Amino acid sequence: MNQNETVATTHQLTKVYGDRVAVDRVNLTVRRGEVYGFLGPNGAGKTTTLRMLLGLIRPTSGSASILGEPATGTRVGALIEGPGFYPYLSGRANLRVLARHRGFDDAEVERVLDRVDLVGRGEDRYKSYSLGMKQRLGVAAALMGDPELVVLDEPTNGLDPAGMADMRALVVDLARGGQTVLLSSHLLGEVQEICHRVGVINDGRLLRESTVAELRGGVSLRVRATPEAEALAVAMRVAGEDGVRREDGALLLTLPPTTAPEVVRQLIAADLDVHEITTAERSLEEVFFEMTAPGTSDSEIEKELS
Repeated sequence: MNQNETVATTHQLTKVYGDRVAVDRVNLTVRRGEVYGFLGPNGAGKTTTLRMLLGLIRPTSGSASILGEPATGTRVGALIEGPGFYPYLSGRANLRVLARHRGFDDAEVERVLDRVDLVGRGEDRYKSYSLGMKQRLGVAAALMGDPELVVLDEPTNGLDPAGMADMRALVVDLARGGQTVLLSSHLLGEVQEICHRVGVINDGRLLRESTVAELRGGVSLRVRATPEAEALAVAMRVAGEDGVRREDGALLLTLPPTTAPEVVRQLIAADLDVHEITTAERSLEEVFFEMTAPGTSDSEIEKELS
């Protein structure tokens, strides 16, 4: 599997409704075998972008492709804006209706029911399903035909903690099995746990696309050691002059996570008295709110992430 292969891409993708720009020149790239988190507050343009990528609505300008072509039913599966099924049919019967429409047999229905752990509830009417079961049935429909790309729009929306955990586990399992998952969400905790790379969209504009680790930045290390002047010299030697500042009688170092142990070793080697060493990493949620705060400019975003 070539993990650098592009599975889905958009180029200057734009959608305008009247005088409102819903999606503004979005360029995103999803690579094979990854879980890509498409992040943004409600109304940011996530669903509109996904609908254009899937060919459900036409862009005003720009383009979108999946594996170099417009979206096709056999290469991509999707759950967009919640599942839609017949309430009085069973989960299994609903999937059989979709399977016949798409040219699949009953064996494929059983395969996807098993994939989302609904075989035992397959004969229950859809209207009796919990919200989590309804979401899982929607994912089962998206998995029919074993598509190379699975697009899930807010798959944990409205779920209780147990349902969210089940959905996260399913997404991780899909990626481990070799499928690529494009997951939109406004729940930053879940994305931080399961996504490899993310794209952050706000007011229709893609603000940043990078790995989760890059987006969160390095570790902040708080050091109190004496003599302070010698501690400062050690800290600047390891983190660089721009990576150290004084705050409340301590030194704050910004550096990659793997470098923190080296700071400790250097302080001890210099025979300094170390009174405190604590670490803190910014959560994805903290970075996200910094990026999407009202009035935040592009230059401020770059400064925060550098």
